[in-house]
Amino acid sequence: MEHREEDVRLGANKYSERQAIGIAAQSQDKDYKEPPPAPLFEPGELMSWSFYRAGIAEFVATFLFLYITVLTVMGVSKSDSKCSTVGIQGIAWAFGGMIFALVYCTAGISGGHINPAVTFGLFLARKLSLTRAVFYMVMQCLGAICGAGVVKAFGKTLYQTKGGGANVVNVGYTNGDGLGAEIIGTFVLVYTVFSATDAKRSARDSHVPILAPLPIGFAVFLVHLATIPITGTGINPARSLGAAVIYNNEHAWNDHWIFWVGPFIGAALAALYHQVVIRAIPFKSK
Repeated sequence: MEHREEDVRLGANKYSERQAIGIAAQSQDKDYKEPPPAPLFEPGELMSWSFYRAGIAEFVATFLFLYITVLTVMGVSKSDSKCSTVGIQGIAWAFGGMIFALVYCTAGISGGHINPAVTFGLFLARKLSLTRAVFYMVMQCLGAICGAGVVKAFGKTLYQTKGGGANVVNVGYTNGDGLGAEIIGTFVLVYTVFSATDAKRSARDSHVPILAPLPIGFAVFLVHLATIPITGTGINPARSLGAAVIYNNEHAWNDHWIFWVGPFIGAALAALYHQVVIRAIPFKSK
C-alpha cells in the first residue's frame, strides 16, 4: 500500500490529457503484427479436415438461416391481418436474430460468413483463399436451397401462392432502385463485419470489449427494416438463390440478377473502404 500513491501518479501521467477516448491505447500498436494476406490458391487446404468441417458449418448455418427466416415470412404472408402476426419488424428480427445466433455458433469454425457477399468481401481483403471462398459459397447456396425446400415441404400451396420468401423488386420501385438498395444494404453489412472483426481494433481498443455477432446481427436487422418494402431485402445471394430455386417463379428469376450484382458490388465497396480508407493498408511501409 505504501507505493499506491506513486502508482496512481505514474498511471495518471502515462498518457496525455488531450488524447481522445480510444487513442491512448494506440501506443500498443507497436506490438500488433499485420497478418500476411491469405494465398490466392492453397491446395493444402483440400487435405485438411478443418477445411471441410468449415464448409459443413456454413452449409448447416445457411440451412437453418433460411428455414427460420423464410418460415417467418410465410407466417406473416398467410395472415389476412398483419396485426395478428409479427409483421415486418418481426421478419427483420428473425433475420437479424438468426445471423447473431449463427455467427456466434460458427465464428470459431468457419468464421461465420453465412453469406456469399461476406465471403467475397473478405476474399477481396485477402482474409481467405480463393479455394476456401469458392467452397464456402457453394456450401452456402446448397444450404439455402435445402432450407427453403424444407419450408415448402410444410405447405406447398401456401409457399407457392404467397411468394415463397423470394426476393423481387416490389411494385412502385424500379430495378435501379432495387439494385441501389442492395448495394447500400450490403455495404452496411460487410462494413460492419470488417469493423467488428478487425484484429487491430481489438488489440488497440481492448478496453472496449465487443461481441462481434451482435453488431453484425443488428446491422442485418436495420437493413431489413429499411429495404423490405423495396426488395424484400436480399443482401445475401445464397438466401435469394435458395428461395428462388424452390419458388421457381418467372418474376423472381427476372429480378434475380439484382440480388447477386448488388450484394457483390456492395461487398467490394465495403472491402475497399475498410482496407484503403480506414486501415490505409496499401500506404503502409513494408
